[in-house]
Amino acid sequence: MKQSLFEKRHQADWEAFSKLLGNLERSKADTRACETFAGDYRRLCQHLALAQERGYSSHLIAQLQQLAMRGHQQFYRHRSHLGGRLLDFILGGFPRLVRSQWRSIAAASLLFYGSLLLMGVLVHAYPDLVYSMMDPEQVSSMESMYDPDARRIGPMSERDSGDDWMMFGHYIMNNIGIAFQTYASGLLFGLGSLFFLLFNGLTIGAVAGHLTQVGYGETFWSFVIGHGAFELTAISFAGAAGLQLGWALLAPGRMPRSESLRLAAARSVQLIAGVILLLLIAAFVEAYWSSINHVSPQFKYGVGAGLWTLVALYFGLAGRRAHAPD
Repeated sequence: MKQSLFEKRHQADWEAFSKLLGNLERSKADTRACETFAGDYRRLCQHLALAQERGYSSHLIAQLQQLAMRGHQQFYRHRSHLGGRLLDFILGGFPRLVRSQWRSIAAASLLFYGSLLLMGVLVHAYPDLVYSMMDPEQVSSMESMYDPDARRIGPMSERDSGDDWMMFGHYIMNNIGIAFQTYASGLLFGLGSLFFLLFNGLTIGAVAGHLTQVGYGETFWSFVIGHGAFELTAISFAGAAGLQLGWALLAPGRMPRSESLRLAAARSVQLIAGVILLLLIAAFVEAYWSSINHVSPQFKYGVGAGLWTLVALYFGLAGRRAHAPD
């Protein structure tokens, strides 16, 4: 391609990118423009590479190199703000998001906690009902995990304390896998998320009811009460995000289903980011606090109650103070 045709075809893009750079350098660019910056920057770099490969004039190459250098500075400058955006999300954005999506969260919580409590009560009253959810080997394994005489309690109760970091990684992978499964299955018109919310609730309820009935309740409840504040909340949030995907497909309104799904995904993926944060905290608490048995159950109950209260206050109050206008 001749240089004149190359310049004619892309000159408008270069001028628009130069204008965007000027606004960024003066901190006057709007959010929409910032969202396109990465793509515009990559396109300019491609144009520079083509100009160099085709041996275009040094004047054009110098012009593109100058834009590329300015773009490089802005690209890494804005990437450095990631920590600030993450902090803002944690301190206010996440709880505000949860409050704005309370309907789907309330529906998911009702399904999850409702099935958990119902199954727990039924299994406690009718012990054999636990085998409708778990086979005898699984039930026996659960009993050994929460045996009051065990050196450590919970999954892999015979591990050494030095293996806690391995369990931390295991809990992260396992719990995030469950959360993504619950979320992504919402693409099946919400039926997948509905199933996993009920299945997880019924399973946890069956375990809780059985262990309480056989006399291991103190060991079990003192183990789960701490990390449960974060883990169970995260599961219900993941289900809510999946239900949003399903509802976007079932009731897209006047929009095409693809557009409705795109908008729902953009909202729900932010909720999943918060879910991951909660599961990281849950994994840490479970690995380093929940499994120890040299602390009295009563003290663990107190800490667990404090953590549940902290979670409730965080989502109820954090981020409510209005920002001052720019």
